[in-house]
Amino acid sequence: MNSLANPGRVAPDRPSVRRSGLIVVVLVSAVLAGCASFSPDAGFSSIESAAKDKLGKDVRWARSDADVDTIDRRVRELLAKPLSVEDAVQVALLNNRGLQARFQDLGITEAEVVQAGRLPNPGFTFGRLRRGDEVELERGLHLNLARLLTLPMVSQLEARRFEQVKREVTMDVLSLAADARKAYFQAVAAEETVRYMRQVKQTAEASAELARRMEQVGNFSKLARAREQAFYADAALGLARADQAQRASRERLARLLGVWGDQLQFQLPERLPDLPAEARNQPDIEAVAMAQRLDVQAAKLGAEQTAKNLGLTRTTRFINVLELGLVRNTSNEAPRQTGWEIGLELPLFDWGGARVARAEAIYMQALHRAAQTAINARSEVREAYGNYRSAYDIARHQRDEIVPLKKRISEEQGLRYNGMIIGVFELLADARSQITSVNAYIESLRDFWLAQSDLDMALIGKAAMAAPAGPAAAAADGGGAGH
Repeated sequence: MNSLANPGRVAPDRPSVRRSGLIVVVLVSAVLAGCASFSPDAGFSSIESAAKDKLGKDVRWARSDADVDTIDRRVRELLAKPLSVEDAVQVALLNNRGLQARFQDLGITEAEVVQAGRLPNPGFTFGRLRRGDEVELERGLHLNLARLLTLPMVSQLEARRFEQVKREVTMDVLSLAADARKAYFQAVAAEETVRYMRQVKQTAEASAELARRMEQVGNFSKLARAREQAFYADAALGLARADQAQRASRERLARLLGVWGDQLQFQLPERLPDLPAEARNQPDIEAVAMAQRLDVQAAKLGAEQTAKNLGLTRTTRFINVLELGLVRNTSNEAPRQTGWEIGLELPLFDWGGARVARAEAIYMQALHRAAQTAINARSEVREAYGNYRSAYDIARHQRDEIVPLKKRISEEQGLRYNGMIIGVFELLADARSQITSVNAYIESLRDFWLAQSDLDMALIGKAAMAAPAGPAAAAADGGGAGH
């Protein structure tokens, strides 16, 4: 606490010494505060690099009207033509508002990192005391010394947290790309299925109408006509369900693309991409996943960060409140007093053991989570690869065996019908069977592309759970180290 008496009756002071000491404090604070500054793009360049390297796509953070206009122009260009799967992914990465909101976490976290790297404002107190003819003016300047001592460690911890947020945002970008890719394949397959189900319904309708007429002239039994009518009813129900699935899949794709209004008129191709000539052969797929999965890397770095947090807690377990103050007391009745004072919380009741125990438990928790993440990653990539190979084999079998066989049967039935060996109902029933086999191939082809998308995502990882703040966040609050 500083006190300064009435200047008219005070012994001569040395203002130059006083000012120089204050200047030193201000300069030191300015230097320390200058160490924490904002980056040009809030770390967004790492997100752009990941999207380019892993997806071959562009991402853009809409932080200004110019950015919004650029994104809108690009999206309009892509939607002006039938969407390919790569174009759909690009539209989602540019136009999805949820992803744009996620980008704001970069700016929020960076602001918190910069704040944690700056000194808290010094405290100033002023008081006027009177005792008889004696008047005292008290002035105090206080600085949180504990925060100053832990500032380098806290800044490092917050910087690591910022890196974690960037990894999480990167994972969200990759996840959105995978979801958009899968929604695209589902939407295209659903539209293709609707077209084939219409053909099934048309043939069933023709068969049912012919059966009705033949029954009227006595050339068809009621049982036979009922069977043809049942085929038609099933075909109509199948078409209704296909229409429902087509609308739902298209709306899901529209949500991921972030389109609305006139943009909802986007066009999709008439059929799915062809099956690749060969399936991937990746015997070392587990090793590849362990080397590049982002969630495994995040879990490992999270455990390392927690270990550093534990070190900070042990270092500051006895220092919860430590303040340094400059003292200058003068009075009109006594000589001037100058000096300094330190305020320290005495660890009489709380020796910090609970905080250390909590930090150690959090560290062991992080280790187990990292191990479980690695185990899950190995299992997920094995499962995804197995599903991928099975889906490829099934689709190839449908394409190379079942569909050609059904086609040959249909051709032979056509020859028999022309030779009047079989009737029209047998021919129509065979046509329905052939269309059904083609529709089954469409579903198997869709399942293959979905399985490939799941495999690609399994090699990258999935969104990691945010690590608990633990002792570091408490240390960054400025009220002490490690609550």
